[in-house]
Amino acid sequence: MQVQNTNLRPKFQVDPWPDSPNENVLFLLDASNSFEEELLTQWVAHHRGEHSAVQQHMLAIDLGDDRKGIDSSALLDRLGMDLPDDAVIAPLRIAWLPSESSINSGPRIRDFLLGDPRRPGPKKGQKIINRFPSRMQLLVGAPDTLGNLSGRYEHKYGISTDEARESFAKFVARQAAIVLDIAERRLQGGRYKVPRYVAESLKANRAYNEALDALSAEEGKSKTELLKTASEYMKELISIPSTFWLDVWAKFNNFCLGLGYESELVYDQQSVENLRKVVRDHPSMLLWTHKTYLDGMVVPKVLYDNDFPMPHMFGGANLNFPGLGFLVHRSGGIFIKRSFQDNELYKITLRHYIGYLMEKRFPMNWSFEGTRSRMGKLMPPKYGLLKYVLEACHATDARQIHIVPISINYDLIRDVEEYATEQTGRGKGPESLRWFVGYVRSLARPMGKVYMDVGEPVVLDRAPEPDDSLALSKIAFEVAVEANRVTPITFPSLLTMVLLGAAPRALTEEEVVEDLDALLAWAESRNVRISKDFDRAYAEQMDGLLGIMIDEGVITRYNEGPETVYGIAMEQHPMASYYRNTIIHFFVNKAIIELAALKASEQEGPAAVEAFWAEVEHLRDLFKFEFFYSPTETFHQEIRDELDRYGTDWEDLLTQGTIGFQALLASMVPLVSHVALLTYAEAYVVVADLLARKESWESLEQQECIDEALKLGRQAFLQRRISSESSIGKLLYKNGFQMLQHRQLTEGGADTLKEQRTAVALEIRDVLRRIEVIRAIGVASRGAFR
Repeated sequence: MQVQNTNLRPKFQVDPWPDSPNENVLFLLDASNSFEEELLTQWVAHHRGEHSAVQQHMLAIDLGDDRKGIDSSALLDRLGMDLPDDAVIAPLRIAWLPSESSINSGPRIRDFLLGDPRRPGPKKGQKIINRFPSRMQLLVGAPDTLGNLSGRYEHKYGISTDEARESFAKFVARQAAIVLDIAERRLQGGRYKVPRYVAESLKANRAYNEALDALSAEEGKSKTELLKTASEYMKELISIPSTFWLDVWAKFNNFCLGLGYESELVYDQQSVENLRKVVRDHPSMLLWTHKTYLDGMVVPKVLYDNDFPMPHMFGGANLNFPGLGFLVHRSGGIFIKRSFQDNELYKITLRHYIGYLMEKRFPMNWSFEGTRSRMGKLMPPKYGLLKYVLEACHATDARQIHIVPISINYDLIRDVEEYATEQTGRGKGPESLRWFVGYVRSLARPMGKVYMDVGEPVVLDRAPEPDDSLALSKIAFEVAVEANRVTPITFPSLLTMVLLGAAPRALTEEEVVEDLDALLAWAESRNVRISKDFDRAYAEQMDGLLGIMIDEGVITRYNEGPETVYGIAMEQHPMASYYRNTIIHFFVNKAIIELAALKASEQEGPAAVEAFWAEVEHLRDLFKFEFFYSPTETFHQEIRDELDRYGTDWEDLLTQGTIGFQALLASMVPLVSHVALLTYAEAYVVVADLLARKESWESLEQQECIDEALKLGRQAFLQRRISSESSIGKLLYKNGFQMLQHRQLTEGGADTLKEQRTAVALEIRDVLRRIEVIRAIGVASRGAFR
């Protein structure tokens, strides 16, 4: 056959016919319109003479739109034409590549009006061939025999193709779409790997159908009725990503992040390459720490920029509002109901959907539930989504499951002021399109850099039993500990730590630099992660990132005296504490050592060493609702290792009472207990005082405790019984209540209970007393920590 359009001749040189001696070939032409069908037909006909002995069959079928489902009626008829098992199914498609300018710019307004440039209509397609023929590519999907496809179907679904002819026809069409997508990704990029026809696959899945059969018997509902309801759930749940909307989402992410942050995100390229191997070879979950609404844009941006398959991300139903919900749903977002504990059909459908994605190596991506702290530090995790994903892995018998902790951090965060006011008791407004537009507009101010750090995966040979809550807890905390470990020290976090440590004093530039040096040297000597682009030229940053912090009101600067001094205004302590708290976990062990050593100094001889270790355990237990610790034996070794750095004679010094303590403390620069633990101890003393005011027979409920503590805390601050407003907050008081509840002090009871409650208040006041001693030593010397 002669090719009329000369631009097509080079394209038609590739032979689409399978290299096979088989006598029957069925070409499946994936064509979205008659123009594409005609081109593919011409392509096959161009090489027909070379394969004249082969019996040719041809069928056009549109596999491009998952939302429409597959119309397999024509394919069903063709497969029923007594095709032999060795007949070859050969899928063909046309791929339309965007222009170079379109690739560089991303989707444009005209693309929304005129349509996806990767799916042009007949007139536009003809224009592309005439003017830009390199943008039209002919694709051959990997062919397979009808017998092989039939065998795979029967193995996967446990049913004969003769008994499920319609289902088998849809299976063949789905396999054609998959192999054509694989061929197209070689041209377009790995970022466009998306699951196809998920609902169709789930409805045919043997395990899913067995679960529905069991539920039908249990609830007395017909399977047909359950499938009808499940189909509606699938419409809500199943994400329908496409190349166009993935590009739109990437451009939107770049736009939002670029409003206030530098265009280049800070991350280690090698860790990203290691992550590529993980998501390629294993069922994987990417769990990131949650600080702001922008977090959900950071991981997708890094993965898109590095040509990863776009991860599927879980989102709360609160964000599924018009506009954003539409975009996220078409770019990998999965919105789930807030509560579905009593809806077994919904749980089964969600579980098998997740299992399907994990089996097909589509990484799951969501914020680690419970960890979104309004205070900056990582909070104890919740297990909801992790539990369901692991249950899905268990149901599908997934192996070598990789859970990857990812720490996302920012120099400055637009939400922090809102977090601080929320903690004082102000309610949080509902999310809506209007709210989101206002939020995006508010990002347009300089806020520094964004950091993404990838931790070591937590690897499970297989998922634990669904009812093994202890195993789930251990997995979640292991992920959280690793996320904390890879959180980097940044300039704003270290600077706020210095200035809060000196407060209420302001520091000269020289004092700021000295204290930054001391803290940074301590961190470096212990291999604490420091941002890869941390600039040691502090003085030069005084007008850079520090200038932004001053403009944001986090830091104050006074330069009308002989020297310029820096500090944090009292009303800004909650905001500054947020940034300090992002790295405070690195310093908790040292803070415990300082306070335990001071406690031990009240005794001499062997009793002092015993008192030291008793106080280490007491402080670890007191603040266990605030921080993550290593297992007890490892934790004790960490304490010993830290003390060994100051001298191997530390036990001897402890036995020498006050004199030994002074000698030990002199070697322990920088001192950190006042900046690491003061906020938490002051909050705890407020809730302990609140409880101590009650009679033994009176109980205290959590919400009552938080509400009353907010009032008592405000009074205590005005009386200067606590040092700053950063010690007033709902989360702090909630954790303080949990500490009291854990000690069985919140429920009314025996007459001795009031005495026990008072004893706890005195116990925390003693901790505060020692923190103030360490603080006085640090503040009395030059800077905050010496």
